[in-house]
Order: sequence, then structure tokens, then C-alpha cells
Amino acid sequence: MNPLPSPRAERLGGPPSIPALVRTRVRAAVRRPARLTPEETAGRALVLRLVSLLLQYPDSELTSARVELAAVVETLPATPGAEHLARFTDWFAAQDPEALERHYVEMFDLRRKSSLYLTYYLHGDTRRRGMALLTLSRRYRAAGWNTEGGELPDHLPVVLEFAALAGPGGGEAPLRQHRRGVELIHRALTDADSPYRHVLAALLTLLPPPTEADRAAVARLVAEGPPDEEVGLDPYGTYGEGEFAPPGTFVPPMPAPPTHVPHAPTSLTEGDR
Repeated sequence: MNPLPSPRAERLGGPPSIPALVRTRVRAAVRRPARLTPEETAGRALVLRLVSLLLQYPDSELTSARVELAAVVETLPATPGAEHLARFTDWFAAQDPEALERHYVEMFDLRRKSSLYLTYYLHGDTRRRGMALLTLSRRYRAAGWNTEGGELPDHLPVVLEFAALAGPGGGEAPLRQHRRGVELIHRALTDADSPYRHVLAALLTLLPPPTEADRAAVARLVAEGPPDEEVGLDPYGTYGEGEFAPPGTFVPPMPAPPTHVPHAPTSLTEGDR
């Protein structure tokens, strides 16, 4: 029986030792996403749809469905994400509709750090952002999904709905690409003590854990803001303390009508029909 190759043999290009081979396979397994069962995929899609709905403007249609939304959340398996959604729907159901509208506008329309337009965090108001929006639109069209006439393609509820419809692979790719923006929104909502932080926290439980590079990038965004090579924006952080945007700055368009509220499923698989 031949002895195991020595570390010197590995350095000289010989076959790897058994411990090194095990470490390599473990690292590969960590990088490889786990395959979901059909039930897990359906449950994941339901959570994504709920997050999409709860991040939309609380108009009369959405606020009238608060009891139904809370009932759907109660059917979810016990997970940290479901707990976050339950905390939010408890608050959501107890608020006056006009107060909900005011809070939503303050959090998402008047604050750059918690804007729901994801490409802004990656590209700012630059030419690259326009190309990113076009790329997203083409991705949607390639999947047979037409969003023309509604929100911008990078609006987080739109990205979430696409992820729910297209599935964990390519459907969730835009969410993974913009994970740092999602993290920044969550941090801003947490700093503002907004209950919407629970909705973003629920979403983050579905995304890969942040890397050190992710944490460093979010810290830079907090300190410096996104690129602003084309539009002369005010320093990042001075806009959003309850004031309206000055002339020439990016103002998000009116929100699109909400998607249909999902009914409470009798099983996880029913929720994805």
C-alpha cells in the first residue's frame, strides 16, 4: 500500500493529501446552495410574495386586507423570518390607515438610505444605473414577465415578486446581486426604529449571510453614499430628515398598484399555485 503523499509532494504538484481533499470538498459544499424540496420552494415563494406586498404603499386595498395578511403569516412554519413578519403584521393591523401612509412616505419616499430602488445603492444616479435597469427589464422579458407601465424594474417589491414567480435560482439572482442595498435599507429602518425593519429582516433570512466584503461595502455606503457622477446630489445623509428632495435630485415615482393578496393556504404547496 502506497503511503499518503507528503505536503512537499502537494507543493510540487503531486496528488492532494486526504485532509486537504476533505477540506476542499467541505469548502465546495459550503459554496454550493442546498437543493430545496417542492414544499420548501413553495414556502419560500409565499414569504417572498408576503414581503413584496408588505413593502408596497399601504393604500386602501392593502390596508383592508390586513387581517387576511396576518392570517397568512400565521400559517408559515416557525422560523426567524416568520417571527419578524408576525411582529410587523401585529403593528400593521393596529395602526390608523392615514398614519400608515404617512409613515411609509417618510421611510421610503423621503429618505435616500431606505429608498426601495435597489440599483441606486449600487450605481447612484449614473449612466451605469440606466444600464442596470435595462438589464433587469430584459431579464424579466426573457422570463415572459412584462412590467411596462408599472414601477421601475429595480423597485424592491417588483424584484421580490419576480423572485417568487421565477424561483430560487435565476429568479432570486437580482436579490443576491443587490444584497448590500437590502442590508443598507434594513440598517436605515432599524436606525429610524421603523417596524418595517422586521420586513427587511425577514427577507435577509432568505439571502446568503453577508461576507466581510459585504459588511465593508455597506459601511462605505453609509459613510459616502452611492456614486453621483452625473447628477449633483447633496451629500448622502443630509436628505431624508423629513424634508422634500431639492430640485434635480432623484425622486422615486408613484408606487404601482399592489399585487393580489395570497389566500391562507391549507399547505405550503397550495400557497404557490
